[in-house]
Amino acid sequence: MDIAVIADTFDAWTDDALSWISDNGDWLFDPLRAALEGTYNGVLWLLQLPPFYVIAIIGALLGWRLINLWSGLLVGLALVFCAVMGLWSETMSTLALVTTATIFALIIGIPMGIVAGFLQWFDRFLEPILDLIQTMPPYIYLLPAIALLGFGPATALVATFVVAAPPAIRLTSLGIRMTPPAFVELGQASGLTPWQMFTKIRMPFAIPSIMAGVNQSLMMAFGMVVIAGIVGSGGLGETIYGAVRTLDMATSINAAIAIVILTMVLDRLTQSAARRTKVGAR
Repeated sequence: MDIAVIADTFDAWTDDALSWISDNGDWLFDPLRAALEGTYNGVLWLLQLPPFYVIAIIGALLGWRLINLWSGLLVGLALVFCAVMGLWSETMSTLALVTTATIFALIIGIPMGIVAGFLQWFDRFLEPILDLIQTMPPYIYLLPAIALLGFGPATALVATFVVAAPPAIRLTSLGIRMTPPAFVELGQASGLTPWQMFTKIRMPFAIPSIMAGVNQSLMMAFGMVVIAGIVGSGGLGETIYGAVRTLDMATSINAAIAIVILTMVLDRLTQSAARRTKVGAR
């Protein structure tokens, strides 16, 4: 059979299958969309409840405690600058989307990584799947999500979750496998149960790697949030997409600056938290 015919047949089968799922899966996807959007709206409500300067002060205090006083002042000023540009609501919407998607990615990714760290066959099974997810163009994940969930934050959350989960899985699995054999042997000689071995020896050594996975998941989520603006996700991604469509250079630059600020703030804070957990583990 001609390869082109096979490709056309596969494409037609994929389209038909997706259409059938979309037409007959309302009982599943409607509640899923409601749950995702409800969680996102709840996080957004919490972030928008206090005035902008309260969030800026909280960010400054975190920067001071996790890094140093100078960094804390920069974090606070950077967040205030987002409000000065008139993009505070969009910035909090983006932060809510990134936070919600990353939490979902960690809830699924960390347990899967722990299992993969203990079971080599499961790690080998996941490896090509994670490679595929991380090498596919991010736009690909928006298409089936739009077909099943429609436009809006739910689609953006699913697509962002897909790209944010692999780093958490990989680095958690790596952290579990990095436990020094001498400490494992010490635990066995001390008569520790498997649960005690996990909580008292393996997890303390794995936490720095897990925190690095949290940092990488956040960075991947930020990269996807901008792309997800085309599906009506709200926030800075949608602002940039709208500005590009209308050739509004000033708005696009301001929104890009706000995204850079938010990304750098969360990156520095999570990196510092990871270093602290590494020192604590040692």
